[in-house]
Amino acid sequence: QVQLMEFGGGLVQAGGSLRLSCVASGSIFSINHMGWFRQAPGKQRELVASITDGDSTYFVDSVKGRFTITRDNAKNTAYLQMNSLKPEDTAVYYCYAVVVATGDHSAMAYWGQGIQVTVSS
Repeated sequence: QVQLMEFGGGLVQAGGSLRLSCVASGSIFSINHMGWFRQAPGKQRELVASITDGDSTYFVDSVKGRFTITRDNAKNTAYLQMNSLKPEDTAVYYCYAVVVATGDHSAMAYWGQGIQVTVSS
């Protein structure tokens, strides 16, 4: 009963910017934290960024200073602003959210469909 939809991927040149959005919908009581994993071909999946319900953030070292993550609690939406993009940022980005659904007593993880980000050199 909870669904995540991702928006904003695409193709950009190195040095450019993209903004990803992740919208959670359904019967949501609360969202503990949201963020993005990414996976490139032949590479291990890694957590890129996350944000908690208290606006505490995490970034993997390789994107610090270039990416920012924010959330709009009223819209159940998180945003990943990606600046100064590099070819090594090319990957499929998967949004996730840890959600307590209405009527439940525990949190579960939900995943977006994945969205391609390609950065050309």
